[in-house]
Amino acid sequence: MGQAITKFKVGDRVFGTAAPKVGAHAEYISLPEDGAIAPIPKDMDDIEAVALHPGAMTALPFIQGAANIQPGQKILVIGASGSIGSSAVQLAKHFGANVTGVCSTANVDMLKSLGADHVIDYKKTDFTNSGEHYDIVFDTVGKSSFSEAKRVLKPQGIYLTTVISRSILLQMLWTSLLGGKKAQIVFAGLRPVEEKKSYLALLLDLVKSGKYKPVVDRSYSFAQIAEAHRYVETGRKKGTVVIDVNRKATSHT
Repeated sequence: MGQAITKFKVGDRVFGTAAPKVGAHAEYISLPEDGAIAPIPKDMDDIEAVALHPGAMTALPFIQGAANIQPGQKILVIGASGSIGSSAVQLAKHFGANVTGVCSTANVDMLKSLGADHVIDYKKTDFTNSGEHYDIVFDTVGKSSFSEAKRVLKPQGIYLTTVISRSILLQMLWTSLLGGKKAQIVFAGLRPVEEKKSYLALLLDLVKSGKYKPVVDRSYSFAQIAEAHRYVETGRKKGTVVIDVNRKATSHT
């Protein structure tokens, strides 16, 4: 650290994001003092601290920012057992929403434990035929389309997706010019640093109050990083997969 640094000291445990820059798989990275970094709570281990960021810091700009979720609103979260989805469920509950999660049979109980009011097992039920209508449909995994979501959106409802495509960009532009149902996408990594810092502060408050807990599926050693990526690409993970650079190469935990 440079001599002008006053917010942190050697030995502090911190977490945060270097986005939109990449490179956090390196052993060391350099970040500015006024960047999107914050101290890790004393009672939180490193694995949980790492898992705080990827899901929640992506979900927050969507549901708090783009959708401006309000108490009593109904939100449908598609891919609710993943990193972004499990974060969205907990955060939407914090903001007072009625939350329905869509997941596979194996993850139904997990979503209920995170506070989901309702859970749709997509292997048994098509969410477009559930008979319910929502203020927000948040597709965290890009498995749906705006045309599908429109069937279950309320007249002024908002469809959110994390997956960038030509169609969603065109739909976002087109629906922004019209009244009624909207399609939106957010470039979370490009948000202003001050906004990211406010999100980190909110997350820390929720963690300390027991209202948010990152879901960690498993961790791998740094030597197993390729194996970790292969597992993530199966699409079957729950919450977040973490690389533990301090652990020797053994089987994952």
